[in-house]
Amino acid sequence: MLGGDFFMNPGGKGANQAVAARRLGGNVCFIAKIGNDIFGKEALQLFKSEGLNTDHVITDVMNPSGVALIAVDERGENLIVVAPGANSNLTVMDLEAAREEITNAEIVLMQLEIPLMTVVHAADLAYAAGKRVVLNPAPACELPDALLEQLYLITPNETEAERLTGIIVRDTDTAARASKILTEKGVKAVIVTLGSQGAYYFDGSEGRLILLLKSGPLILLLR
Repeated sequence: MLGGDFFMNPGGKGANQAVAARRLGGNVCFIAKIGNDIFGKEALQLFKSEGLNTDHVITDVMNPSGVALIAVDERGENLIVVAPGANSNLTVMDLEAAREEITNAEIVLMQLEIPLMTVVHAADLAYAAGKRVVLNPAPACELPDALLEQLYLITPNETEAERLTGIIVRDTDTAARASKILTEKGVKAVIVTLGSQGAYYFDGSEGRLILLLKSGPLILLLR
């Protein structure tokens, strides 16, 4: 199958979230594990240039840096193949070294390209300290109810929402049904990303469709 243009760019869900939060003015400590290779070295240099606290970005001498191949179609829909590398070796012990940063943070933002037990431990620490825990549940997997109960916000796409709720998500109506199930499991708020349709936000009582326009976001309240 022939594709379009190819380009290589730094990224990863965790890194993208950290850089975005910093550019929006946040004081960001990034906890991650990279390989001792060109990708890891370039990533660390980028994190520092963006102003992230990299005290807990660990170099793994046994595993390569995580990489992903992303194919995007003309509608903006993507297909991602991930080789986790060092990401899959970010351990609970690594988090213990960063316990103070986690418990002092206002928001702890995570995704599932690191081991689930590490995500659960970070959520336990943050929740016990009264902090807000936000999870991008990608790549999709089954999540324990105890973790869902600790989440201030979860941000699945259509496929991930279906994996978590059993609801096939295609539009705002099905996104609303899936969101209701997640809030019933204890999540405080849900954003289901719907590709070209925008995103659906639900806080347990009201739902909003967020449409992304070139001039900025337009938020519509669904009655």
